Amino acid sequence: MTRILVATRNPGKLREFEEALAPEGIEIVGLDALADAPIVRETGSSFDENARIKAEACSARTDLSVLADDSGLEVDALGGEPGVRSARYGGEGLDDAGRCRLVLEKLAGVPRERRRARFRCALALARGGRTIANFEGTVEGVILEEPRGENGFGYDPIFFHEGAGRAFAELSRAEKRALSHRGRALDGVRRYWRYLSGR
Repeated sequence: MTRILVATRNPGKLREFEEALAPEGIEIVGLDALADAPIVRETGSSFDENARIKAEACSARTDLSVLADDSGLEVDALGGEPGVRSARYGGEGLDDAGRCRLVLEKLAGVPRERRRARFRCALALARGGRTIANFEGTVEGVILEEPRGENGFGYDPIFFHEGAGRAFAELSRAEKRALSHRGRALDGVRRYWRYLSGR
């Protein structure tokens, strides 16, 4: 079995990587497995750039291949915010629920037709300090007026997927994986791994 280090300590993200890549014979380990994990500042101006920065910095400290993602929410009525600042939106003192509340407060009074949004995910695969492949995924939706559901993490409770007719936080893990931005990016990783394996 191949081991890949995923440059995150977020248990929700790690679970999504594990569920997506285990069928390909890939074992996922998180940043806690890296004894001297670097402190990486996400200074990029795009999700792709931030994913590359993390993947390259971490892969310089291990013999394993490293997958890093940067992902977030873009809300049209907020000029694309939170964008690359999704995980830090509103400052370090806010948790996921606080960031959701902040988005809803900024959208107070905005009608449904102007609440279009999307989740974006960029993945970078690096080895020896160099990016060797990139993958992307996007999913369109609408920002709700109040949180719904108990599943998922991040902005999932306020992101409504029209095809599913539910918020992301109301979906099962399998349903979310089939629809989500990260699931779509991970589909690219799976196809790439199959190509490398000659399958």
